Formats: sequence, C-alpha cells, structure tokens
Amino acid sequence: MKSNSEELFQRSLKVTPGGVHSPVRAFKSVESTPIFFKQAQGAFLTSVEGKEYVDFCQSFGPLILGHRDPDVSRIVKETADMAWSFGTCEPYSLELAEWITNKIKWVEKVRFVCSGTEAVMTALRIARAATNRSKILKFEGCYHGHFDSLLVKAGSGLAGDSASDSAGVTNVSDTLTIPLDDEEKLENVFKTHGDQIAAVIIEPLPANYGLLVQRKEFIQKLEKLTRSHGALLIFDEVISGFRVALGGMAEILKIEPDLVTYGKVIGGGFPVGAYGGKAKLLDLIAPQGPVYQAGTLSANPFGMRAGLATLMKMENENIIPTLQKKTESFSKSINELFEKYSHDLQISSFASLFWIHSRTNKPVRSIDQIPKDHKKKFNQFFHNVLVQGIYLAPSAYEVGFMSWAHSDEVLYRTLEKIETALRGGGR
Repeated sequence: MKSNSEELFQRSLKVTPGGVHSPVRAFKSVESTPIFFKQAQGAFLTSVEGKEYVDFCQSFGPLILGHRDPDVSRIVKETADMAWSFGTCEPYSLELAEWITNKIKWVEKVRFVCSGTEAVMTALRIARAATNRSKILKFEGCYHGHFDSLLVKAGSGLAGDSASDSAGVTNVSDTLTIPLDDEEKLENVFKTHGDQIAAVIIEPLPANYGLLVQRKEFIQKLEKLTRSHGALLIFDEVISGFRVALGGMAEILKIEPDLVTYGKVIGGGFPVGAYGGKAKLLDLIAPQGPVYQAGTLSANPFGMRAGLATLMKMENENIIPTLQKKTESFSKSINELFEKYSHDLQISSFASLFWIHSRTNKPVRSIDQIPKDHKKKFNQFFHNVLVQGIYLAPSAYEVGFMSWAHSDEVLYRTLEKIETALRGGGR
C-alpha cells in the first residue's frame, strides 16, 4: 500500500522538527498539512498520490527555466558521470565566475558558497573588516537568511507569526532596524549612528514579506547617505539577481553596490550562494586577506555547471523580458477575474515575480501597509486553487514565480482553474 501525504507527514513529525526541513513547507501558515511530492517536470509537480499541480513556487525561485529543463538536465547528467564533488581547484567554478564578472561590471570578483545565508554572513564580515565598524543597518521585512544578527523583523517563514525574530538569537545589539520607505527614519538613523555603521544591507526588491516594490528615490536616498557616511552598501539579490535583469535590481536602479549576494537562479536548481563586489573588498577574504570563510562543498560542480547552463540559456533566448511580459499578462487576467467575481484580492507583479494579496488602493511598500485581513483571505484562496491543481507557496507572505516552462497553454488552463475556484470559492 502506497503512503499518502498525511501518513508521510505524521512519520516526519517523529523524526524531524515540525516534520519539515524548512519552516514554510509545513503548511502551518495556511493552517493545513503539507502535500508530499515525488516528481517534478517543467511547470508541474506530481504528488505522492499521483495528482498533478501547476507549480508557481518553483522551489522558491531558483527554477527560472522550470523543473528539469532539458538543456540543463543534459549538463547535470554529464556532470554526474565526471564528478560529484572535488574539494580541490576545478575549472567549472572558474567558468561561472568569469561569466558573472564579464557580464556585471561592478562584480569584479566573486566567491561561491552553498547558501544565501553564508553569502550574507561573509559580506557583513567583509564590511566590518573594511570599515573597522560594528553596526549593520537593515530594514523591517527584508530577509537575509537565518544568520543570527540579521534574523530580526526578517519576514519570510516568520511573517505573520507572533514575533518576527527567533528564539536563541542574542547577538543583535549591533543590528539597527528601520521600516522600508521611510526617509525620515533613514535620515535619523544615520544622524545618530552614521559613524558606527559598517554597512547597510537591503533587498533592493523586497520579496520575502510580500512583494514590497520600493520607490527608486528611496533606494537613491539610501545610497547617498551610505556613501556620505563611509558605510558600505550591500544589495541582497539572492531572489532578484539574474531574474529581474541579468544585472539584477542594481542594473535596473543604475546603482552599483559595494557588495552583492546571490543565490537561487545562479545554481540552476542546485544549492548555491555567492558574494561578490569590488576587488579591493573581496581581496580581504582568506587566503589573500584576514577575513576567514571556507566551505567543504562550496563551488560544487553540479551547481556551477547547471548554473552556467541556466544563465547562458537565459541570455541566448532573451528569457527575462519574455517572462516579464508573460507575468504582466497573467497578472492582468487574474485581476480581471478577481473583479469579475467581486473578490477582495489582487495580484501585483514585478518582472517574473508576483504576489497575491488583499485589495488596496495604493502600492504596498512596507509591512505595516499590508492589510490586516490579508492572511485569512489568501488562505481561503490558496486552498480553493489547490483543490483545482494549482500550487502556490503555502504562505500569504511568499511571492510566486513564473518560469520559462509556464507555456501559454499552461497559463490558459491555469486561468480556467482559477475561475472555477473563484466561481465556487466565495470571498
């Protein structure tokens, strides 16, 4: 007898905290139990029960080409026949590093790690060493991984819970936190702590506590204050890097950060992170400099080769602008359905990211602007479309991702399923 999702989850609870290996997977935010999946291809997931779902989570962003893209799959199979891990110097990370530094002029050097958290942790270490200062400024709702000093009002899997930080975290006295899109508080924090701030870190496209698209003027103000006070500017582009543009939000905003962190897309679906930036800062890293960072599985050949194959295909087939148009059209059609059925939700998008949230009359740019009833309304919609075979990230505060595998036919069928859900799902 085959196990179903409920049985598997009950078994998982006995051997794994909360039954999951990353909190949002537990479906706790949507007040349910998770579906277990056994297979994925293109735009689809297949559950252990054999039901197929259109997947708009796409592993929370890395799979910009969809699950098991055939061109990337070929590279992965080749790699499996060559090596699984080296722990030595090899040419594959060099090729990816050369591609990135050739395409992005402000990334003069780059080092690969295994996660975005590692990348952020090291970027902050570099900033403190370079400036001989201790304080870091971050923004409420921006998530920079589960590194202790930044797990403060961080969003993501903690969004909507009773507290936006974590038990067991103590070394946060050097972390300054202010709201997004608040120029007055931004100016005040620099007036008070400007000569102590080593770096400001921000998601230039905050996408971990909803999709909080910032005004360009706010980011420009941030850059100006950072420069004038001798602090470093760090862009966390783990989500937006190579997805909104090849040069990420830095390219769109025409702002060159001192340091940038990447992940997700650059690994082609395999575990990867990276930090990069000005050569004088990266040269502070061991073995060349005094800042230590190391990793047994850093620059794993699967992530390096799959990542390069993904990036090259994206550029050669001009995928980013195509996905943006597709996402805009899809979002427009869903908003029309929400209007048609008098549903109190709307969808906002930026590039190939989208966010379904409670209806508002103005852009949502900070977490305090998210309607109080948002979670309840999203949860009902989530379950209504899940029954129809549409898989969204199981949290009202997570964004959705469009992939190259979401063909026009797939999206047309998805809209039909959403209309069916809205027709019978109520408000």
